[in-house]
Amino acid sequence: MFGIGKPLTKLGKKLKKEGKSNKWLQEKTNLNKNTITQLTSNKDYEPKQQTIKKIMDVIRKEIDKNAKSDDYFDL
Repeated sequence: MFGIGKPLTKLGKKLKKEGKSNKWLQEKTNLNKNTITQLTSNKDYEPKQQTIKKIMDVIRKEIDKNAKSDDYFDL
């Protein structure tokens, strides 16, 4: 799921809190494994708007219907 002592982004921390794995998010969004890893562990990674939309659609459907992008990404 998440490595021990590995730094996490806002998205990574929220997923961990919800008990969701990178693989879960990958399967739900059909995004590349490397993209998901970057999104959850690399604070300098800047995703495309299209990628953020895919992730937020899943989060709003599966975790929190009132979630905001700012809650999960440093925009």
